Amino acid sequence: MAKRNIAIGTLLVGMVLGVIFWGGFNWAMELTNNEQFCISCHEMRDNVYAEYKGRIHDLNRTGVRATCPDCHVPKEWIYKIKRKIQASNELYHKVMGSIDTREKFEAKRLELARHVWKTMKETDSRECRNCHEYGSMDYMAQGRRARREHQEGLDAGKTCIDCHKGIAHQLPDMSEDDPSAVLAVHPEDKTEE
Repeated sequence: MAKRNIAIGTLLVGMVLGVIFWGGFNWAMELTNNEQFCISCHEMRDNVYAEYKGRIHDLNRTGVRATCPDCHVPKEWIYKIKRKIQASNELYHKVMGSIDTREKFEAKRLELARHVWKTMKETDSRECRNCHEYGSMDYMAQGRRARREHQEGLDAGKTCIDCHKGIAHQLPDMSEDDPSAVLAVHPEDKTEE
């Protein structure tokens, strides 16, 4: 009987500790999954966040606003964990001062952007599709150019990032790259063909 009570007690303590650990872990995940946390580093606040302000994902006619985690952190738990582990590399570079000045950031901008673009390409722009889905688009409500480009993109199996590099942040200097590879759409580009 005593062994049974010890086993039950151990099991209950383990369950309580597991719930506390799991709750604490999820609390920490959510604490680090908001815009205020992202821009608490001056590297983000003074560079990419400053560029994001006033652009289409920050201000638009619908009032829907995408924040840093909406675009850069998956919603699905396993992918979110993977992204948080990858973010530890960013913390390492924060501590090492790799991009702690505007000049250092600009020198690495293209490399950093390519990492993001590669990830978005590999995931079929998963985070974009949380809000933008080909199947939900009303092509007739779009301008002629957008309607044509979206339909051609769908037919060609393209993903959002194939055409929309630079929509939320300033494009890096890509003078050595093929400029035709980027069809950046900016909110100030309102012309129709």
